[in-house]
Amino acid sequence: MDVRAEQHYTPYRTFTREEWAAKRDDTPMTLAASEVAALRSLHDRLDIREVEEIYLPLSRLLSLYVEATQELFVAQKRFLHSDEPKMPFIIGVAGSPAVGKSTTARVLQALLKRWPPKPKVDLVTTDGFLYPTAVLEREGLMQKKGFPESYDLPTLLSFLSDIKAGRRPVRAPIYSHITYDIVPNEWVQIDRPDILIVEGLNVLQAGRLPRDGKAIPYVSDFFDFSVYIDAEEPVLRKWYVERFLALRDTAFHDPRSYFRRYANLSDEEATEVALSIWKEINLKNLVENILPTRPRATLILKKGGDHVIEAVSLRRL
Repeated sequence: MDVRAEQHYTPYRTFTREEWAAKRDDTPMTLAASEVAALRSLHDRLDIREVEEIYLPLSRLLSLYVEATQELFVAQKRFLHSDEPKMPFIIGVAGSPAVGKSTTARVLQALLKRWPPKPKVDLVTTDGFLYPTAVLEREGLMQKKGFPESYDLPTLLSFLSDIKAGRRPVRAPIYSHITYDIVPNEWVQIDRPDILIVEGLNVLQAGRLPRDGKAIPYVSDFFDFSVYIDAEEPVLRKWYVERFLALRDTAFHDPRSYFRRYANLSDEEATEVALSIWKEINLKNLVENILPTRPRATLILKKGGDHVIEAVSLRRL
């Protein structure tokens, strides 16, 4: 099959930045410049224009999805003569390390919670479902932290199943990026939100299909909509190094920091360490596990080298 044929049969519709920005229609801007700045991650780029041209149209689309899903849920309840509670609408946000997942998740949360009638929007990251460092060390998985096998998948699936079932409250573990570990005996409570955003590296991960046809649940099975944030590998590598250097000058100086030993490295030394971590861990995870899940997303945000989103691809219904 030639390239033109592959493009013709793609399940996505791709929009330029200008085409996507026009989909905002009359959606009001509900965030002030100071609020936008507070949502931005340390090394990321986010301004009012990016919110207006990319995230406002996306929040408008998501509000339509939520409304349609709720109508379908009511219709199914009527069909089944059921009295079960309303199911939360779950959005997955996936992508490589350093691509800006946290920024995107926070912006969506801030925008969606201001949509009439001001729904309850919660946000969790799958970092909290990593195995504790002691377990990863015991199992020889520290060099694969962030790979699918480093997550406590049964606990994560149980959490999402309870959320979808409308149970309340549901607890999610808390992860510290300072200690690089799960925080013992601390949780965030999720109490029946209208919308839940789940952000993580491998949230769109599937796996091999069972030969016997038995049901194998995946995290993405619980999603009603998913976003993959995309960028070319050299760009991601550059962003990762920049973030590492920024953290060296900030968080790494915290006495509790797992990476405290890197705090006093020179620029050259820190760059060498960052590139080594990227090549040995993050690049392998990207190529083997994260990038292959991109075609499973409902929507793909394509970033250029300056962190600006250049194109948006939306899966056809």
